[in-house]
Amino acid sequence: MAEALVIVDFQNDFTPGGALAVPHGDEIAGRIAELLDSGRFDLVVATRDWHPADHGSFNSAHPPGIWPPHCVQGTPGAELHAGLDRARVDVVVDKGQDPQTEGYSGFQQTELEQVLRDAGVDRVTVVGLATDYCVRHTALDALSAGFDVTVDRAGVRGIDAEPGDADRALGEVREAGGSVV
Repeated sequence: MAEALVIVDFQNDFTPGGALAVPHGDEIAGRIAELLDSGRFDLVVATRDWHPADHGSFNSAHPPGIWPPHCVQGTPGAELHAGLDRARVDVVVDKGQDPQTEGYSGFQQTELEQVLRDAGVDRVTVVGLATDYCVRHTALDALSAGFDVTVDRAGVRGIDAEPGDADRALGEVREAGGSVV
């Protein structure tokens, strides 16, 4: 069977200077490049938050959500980070388009599972931002869908709103049957 690299939300708004920057989020670029250079992956998928301007998770919404507006469709902040060679990405999956759902997982209301199945993928390696939110949810949903899942620790960064959140998220992936390397 085949293996896919799933790059979660490596977008401008989630890196330093962005609307919802993950500390040191840009530092994963080197690890992603190493993984791309490894030749291991039959398919490379990048997810991206692609929110409408009125997304319910925004603190500017009514009632207010918890996040500042970020990754609004068609804005520079929603684009994939320049540290990711877009030419090496086979498929971009947009998520979080429904204003009423968080859209943390790359599998939630997207074609990601079908894209992976159509490519014969049975294993996924997950990298990206943020460990304690979208990476966690994507990895757990991949496990629920029956994929073997590895989260590459060097290729993720977390928000850690509460100290240890990112480590707890990785622990949840391990407890659900995934591996963290």
